[in-house]
Amino acid sequence: MKKLNVKQKQWLISIHVIFAGIWFGTALCMIVIALMNRNTTNGDELYAINSVMKLLDDFVIIPSANLSLLSGGLLCWLTIWGFFKHYWVITKWFATVTLIVAGTIWLGPWTNAMTAISADERLQALQNPLYVFDRSSVIIGGIIQTFCLLAIVAISFLKPWGKRDTKNQNQSNSVSSS
Repeated sequence: MKKLNVKQKQWLISIHVIFAGIWFGTALCMIVIALMNRNTTNGDELYAINSVMKLLDDFVIIPSANLSLLSGGLLCWLTIWGFFKHYWVITKWFATVTLIVAGTIWLGPWTNAMTAISADERLQALQNPLYVFDRSSVIIGGIIQTFCLLAIVAISFLKPWGKRDTKNQNQSNSVSSS
């Protein structure tokens, strides 16, 4: 497989960083919106704010997270980094996939439920235990996810764990199989 030249690699890294930045920035904005939404005293505002959060999730978070994962995959495939040569790449893959899965299983459905409940109940949603649970879960889960995204960004720049020593592993495997 042909690897990328320097300019192509720079463009792909830029695309990757842009999508990761959009994901992080939108997640941060959603936390701020959710925190401010705790003091809403108007049912129509409550629903509108939840609708905005749902739109941000559906049309910004989900695409940017998946495009970040895709561009990261292309970087691994088309550069010398590879998928399993460096501990920092493995860590980023694991963390990114975990965040996307957690968002798909929990954060997205909680956001959707908040929107649906506030659409039906407006201000009375604040008395609904399911809505209160979902709102708290979105705030806590969003904060955790945003800190994890920050950690992934830091790992990208610091590359703290270096390259795996696959030569010694291959040699010890061949010695033990002899």
